[in-house]
Amino acid sequence: MRVLGRAMPEHLREVLPRVGALVEGPAFYPFLSGAANLQRIDSADRHAPSATRAARVGVALERVGLSHAAGKKVRAYSLGMKQRLGIANALLSPRDLLVLDEPTNGLDPQGTREVRSLVRSLAAEGTTVFISSHLLAEVEQICTHAAVMNVGSLVAQGRLDVLRRAGEAHVRILTPDVGSAVRELARLGLAAREVTARGPAGQPAPGRGAVDSGLVTAPLPVSSTAPEVIVSALVAAGVRIRGFSVEEASLEERFVALTGEGFDLAQ
Repeated sequence: MRVLGRAMPEHLREVLPRVGALVEGPAFYPFLSGAANLQRIDSADRHAPSATRAARVGVALERVGLSHAAGKKVRAYSLGMKQRLGIANALLSPRDLLVLDEPTNGLDPQGTREVRSLVRSLAAEGTTVFISSHLLAEVEQICTHAAVMNVGSLVAQGRLDVLRRAGEAHVRILTPDVGSAVRELARLGLAAREVTARGPAGQPAPGRGAVDSGLVTAPLPVSSTAPEVIVSALVAAGVRIRGFSVEEASLEERFVALTGEGFDLAQ
């Protein structure tokens, strides 16, 4: 195994000072302030000179947006603030690699946005941020690359957009002419299905007589008919189109395709 270009574990002493980590939840003394906690942790680092400790702590707190709460006891911190303090701990020294385990787990929407913004800014400044997460929607919003593990083995890796494109795209059509749309798509070789019917207010329609529009989807293989040809054919067949889109497979769909559902849905 190589980390930052160096063979491991032969070069542990050289590499580990360049790596910061936040594994699971951050653990701090609740009766100490955020700054005091970081100072205690920094004092345990034999590579960190004591003369510049206060300055390093100040810079780390500013980097994660906690300067205003430096003197506040950690027990008064929100979950999002504690997560940011944990990241500040990982950033007490310059890092080339930052490893974060579930950095947004358990956070409210505001805390999630705070951590997400921080991770993006760190990456923009040149730090490689490695995130382990089961929140795939979160991964899609933060990461540029992803790797999928299954039963301890790496089954896929690459740029996020490439991984999604490897899955099956779908066309989604909103139309009041559901039956005609399904038949025309079948003529084009697409296995269409009606997902749901919608009433005038966008709510599920109580009966066929009240249907204002329906949603029809169909898998769109890479070698299939071009989207503009599909739309043209539907219009020529008299299908009224109120919405049309082509959606790539989500990371979740790609993950399930690679690893399975995880349990037997048939039982």
